[in-house]
Amino acid sequence: MDAIAKTTRQQVRMRGRSYVAFIFSPVVPIAGWLDEIDATLARSPGFFVGRPVVLDLSALDLSQSAIAHLVASLEQRNIRVLGIEGVDAARLTTSMPPLLSGGRHCVLTQDEPKTPEPKKPELKTRPASLLLESPVRSGQSIYSEGDVTVLGSVGSGAEIVAGGSIHVYGALRGRAMAGISGNSAARIFCQKIEAELLAIDGYYQTAEEIDANLRNRPAQAWLEGDTMKITALN
Repeated sequence: MDAIAKTTRQQVRMRGRSYVAFIFSPVVPIAGWLDEIDATLARSPGFFVGRPVVLDLSALDLSQSAIAHLVASLEQRNIRVLGIEGVDAARLTTSMPPLLSGGRHCVLTQDEPKTPEPKKPELKTRPASLLLESPVRSGQSIYSEGDVTVLGSVGSGAEIVAGGSIHVYGALRGRAMAGISGNSAARIFCQKIEAELLAIDGYYQTAEEIDANLRNRPAQAWLEGDTMKITALN
């Protein structure tokens, strides 16, 4: 009797993973909007390094060739577009970034006045806090709807994203974004400030904007009205 060999199929293992991305919403004239991008890169050359970027074209009516030119212009600035939203799928080619949908809203803006929003009802349950006993290494991205406490340091290129406050009991060299769900009372604390970016409720400051006298010192950041304040901790 001939033996019948059975082929065992190896199932593809799939996992879900979420990332916090910058949302670019270009405005006309596109050339002027790109000039603003260039100005940001001139102040902070590494601002978008390693950061997923999504193009929101819902406010524009661009042709297929115009979209391709815009994507190419960003790539020339070392800004890689993860996906595009707010546009008809027929205007995208297979060589363009894919069409995305269903992203959760999270905006980073400059320290500029914003229209006050009505107070949101208090939640009956407080989001769970996250405690990290190990350092957050370069390239890692940590997200929590509540507070985040890091007993070690946060490396350059790493990021902490929290709905509440962020506490770092070591050096903060990466990016820390607190209060991302509209919590303007959130704060950022660290024992040694060397941050690439600090943000609270969408208002941010980059490394170049942080007072040099605060470098390598314990510090805290909070919002006072529509302005981020950063001071040394005694």
